[in-house]
Amino acid sequence: MSDDSQVPGTPSFGLGPDQLELRSWVHDFAADVVRPAAAEWDEREEFPWPVVQEAAKIGLYSLDFFATQSFEETGLGLPITMEELFWGDAGIGLAIVGTALAAAAVSSNGTPEQLGEWVPQMFGTPDDVKIAAFCSSEPDAGSDVGAMRTRARYDEATDEWVIDGTKTWATNGGIADIHVVTAVVDPELRTRGQASFVVPPGTKGLSQGQKFAKHGIRASHTAEVVLDQVRVPGRCLLGGKEKLDARLARAREGAKSGGATNASMATFERTRPAVGAQALGIARAAYEVALDYAKTREQFGRPIIDNQAIAFALADMKTSIDASRLLVWRAAWMARNGQPFEAAEGSMSKLHAGETAVAVTGQAMQILGGNGFTREYPVERMARDARIYTIFEGTSEIQRLVIARAISGRQIR
Repeated sequence: MSDDSQVPGTPSFGLGPDQLELRSWVHDFAADVVRPAAAEWDEREEFPWPVVQEAAKIGLYSLDFFATQSFEETGLGLPITMEELFWGDAGIGLAIVGTALAAAAVSSNGTPEQLGEWVPQMFGTPDDVKIAAFCSSEPDAGSDVGAMRTRARYDEATDEWVIDGTKTWATNGGIADIHVVTAVVDPELRTRGQASFVVPPGTKGLSQGQKFAKHGIRASHTAEVVLDQVRVPGRCLLGGKEKLDARLARAREGAKSGGATNASMATFERTRPAVGAQALGIARAAYEVALDYAKTREQFGRPIIDNQAIAFALADMKTSIDASRLLVWRAAWMARNGQPFEAAEGSMSKLHAGETAVAVTGQAMQILGGNGFTREYPVERMARDARIYTIFEGTSEIQRLVIARAISGRQIR
C-alpha cells in the first residue's frame, strides 16, 4: 500500500510500526537473497537448501517466527510475509513456507503434547535445518476428499497404526524429515472416517515415488509419497485414539454431518488468505517489472507507457492487485478475530488473488513483447509460477462452488 499513514478517528488501512518493520525485513531478504537465486533454482528444479538455510539463520525459517505471526493480533503477519517472500520468487517461497503446512495440521488436530514433540522437529535449528511435508491428495482424490484410498488400521497388540497407500502432489514429499499423512480409518464413514498421523523420521515403509517435473514453482519439491506397511506408534495419531473413537462413535450413531463439514470448511477458509497472499506477491512482482519496462522501452520515439493501451493495462493490473490485497487482508483479519465467514470470504480472497496472478503475469508478458517470452526477463518465470494458484489449495472452480454454497444456502454441485 502506498500510504501507510493513519488518521485518528477514521477507519485506517495503514500498517502499524511492527507490521511495517516485518514487511521491510522480509522484503529485504527477498530482494537480497531470494531474487538473485531464483533463476538458478528454477533451472535446476531442486530444493534450494542454501536459501532455506539462510532464512533459518536470520530466524525467518523457524517455529518461533511462524508461531508469532500466526498469533499476531491483526492476522496480517502471515499475509505480509507471504506477499514479500513470493514477490521474491514463488518456488523458493514455497520451499521456505512448505513446512508450515504440516505444522498447521499438527496445530489444528494434535494435542499440546504432540505439538510440543513434533513441530520443533519439523524446523530443526539454523545449524541443522529440517523440513516437513503434509500429505493429503491422492491420484484419485484431489478435490473429492471422500475418494481417499490410503488406509490406516490399528494393531492393538503393539499399539501401532499400520498405514498403506499413495499420496501425490506433496510439497517436500519424500525428502521431508517428518510427514503428516491423512488416511481412512473407517471406509464406511467416508470423510468422517478419516484421521491424520505423524510419520517420524526414518520410519520404514515410507518412500518417495515420482518427483514431478513441473511447469512452474520448480524450486519447490513436489512428489508422490508411497506408504507400504508403515507402522507408527499410537501416539502419532493426531488428537489421540480416545478422541478418534468418540468421533467415530458419534458418526456411526447417525449424527448429522453438517457440523463436521462446516468445521472442516472453516479450517480451509482460514488458510486460504495466506495462499492468496502468495499469488498477490507474484502478481505485484510482475506488475512492477512491466511498469518499469513500459517507462523505459521506447517505440516510435516515446516510452510505450505513453500509449493508452499500455497505460490502461497497467491501471487494470494495479487495480486488481490492490483489490486482491484488500480481500486477503479482510479474510486474514476475520480469521484471526473469529469472525464467521458467512460468504466464504477466505475462498473469495484466494480465488481473486489466484485469478489476478494469472491475468497480471500474462499481461506483463504482453507488455514486454518478445522479451517477456524469454528467460532473460523474470516475467516468463512468474507467469509459469502463477498458473498453479488457480489449481492447488482448491481450484478456482472449487472456490466458486464454496462461495456459491455459502451465499445461496444450497448444496450446489
